[in-house]
Amino acid sequence: MELTPAIREYVEKRIESLKKFMGSIPDTTHVQVEVGKTTNHHHKGDIFRAEMNVTLSGNSYQFRAEAETEDLYAAIDLAKDELERELQTFKGKKVALYKRGAKTLKNLVKRFWM
Repeated sequence: MELTPAIREYVEKRIESLKKFMGSIPDTTHVQVEVGKTTNHHHKGDIFRAEMNVTLSGNSYQFRAEAETEDLYAAIDLAKDELERELQTFKGKKVALYKRGAKTLKNLVKRFWM
């Protein structure tokens, strides 16, 4: 399948919306997107596939999302939504860990002052 400028722009626009979840995470971020048409084996009509891989902080954290539908743009949106959920969960865990550590430190300081 040929990558047209319209498909490229659509994918870049969707990836751009994920940056708000990757913004608080420093270091390098690598995003790899693969779109295409699957084989017709066990399917009637055209089936399109979108796969997105995000690597944060070198190779420390990797996220992957994949979707197959009859519409290429819908497959891209579904993969983006799945990746967004994974990144939100990851970001939530990082924030919760920070808050838990801060709470522990606060309790330790309280004990020494009283």
